[in-house]
Amino acid sequence: MDSADLLDLLGNANRRRILQLLAHKPCYVTEISEYLGVSPKAVIDHLEKLEAAGLVESRVDEKRRKYFHIARNLRLEVNVSPYEFGTKSAYPASAVDVTTCRYVSIETAVTDGDDGDADTTELARQLDRLQDLETELSMAQRWVHGRLTEVMEALTEQLAGEDSRLLSDVLSALAAGSGTVDELSRRVEAPPEVVAEALHRLAEEGVVVHDGDEWRLPD
Repeated sequence: MDSADLLDLLGNANRRRILQLLAHKPCYVTEISEYLGVSPKAVIDHLEKLEAAGLVESRVDEKRRKYFHIARNLRLEVNVSPYEFGTKSAYPASAVDVTTCRYVSIETAVTDGDDGDADTTELARQLDRLQDLETELSMAQRWVHGRLTEVMEALTEQLAGEDSRLLSDVLSALAAGSGTVDELSRRVEAPPEVVAEALHRLAEEGVVVHDGDEWRLPD
C-alpha cells in the first residue's frame, strides 16, 4: 500500500483505536462499538476501509459471530526535517542477515569532531556514510520487528484462547520488570480491570506471581 494512502487511512483516530484494540485480541463489531463509543454502522465503515487496505481480516466462529483481527505486520516511517520530508512502509523481515550490516555497531567518530572545519569533500563522505547507516538501521529495525512478531506468535500459541494476545502483552510487560495492575495497564495500554483478569488467569496457571500489590514473573 502506498505510504501516503496509509497515512490518510491512519489519520482517523477511531481507526487507530480499532487497531490498538485488535492488537490485544480479535473482536466482533459490538465489542469494538462499545469500546469506541460509536455506532456499529460507523465501526463497520472503518473496518471495511481497513480490510480494503489489507490491514484487517475477519473470521466467523462456531456461534456465527464475525471476529476481526489484524492481518499482517507493517512498519511505517515518517521523516520530517529541514532537508527532507518522506514516508516509507515495509513489512518486517526476520530473514534479513543483520550480520552483514557494517554500521550496526555505530562508530560515533563518523560524525564527531569539528564539522565546521571539514572541507566539502569530507562532508560529502560523511553524508554518504550516514546515508548507508540510515539504510542499515532501517534493515535492522525490520529484522527486530520480524523477530518480535515470531516470538509473540509463539507465546500466543502456548496461551490458547481469545485473550492470548493480551496475555502475551502482559507477560512481555512483566519481563521488563514487576509492577502493579495500574502500572502494567499503562504499559500494555489496556483497561486495569482487563489486565487484572489476565494476571489472575496467568497466576492460576503458575506463570506469574504477586507480592502484595505487585506482580512479577517467577524466580
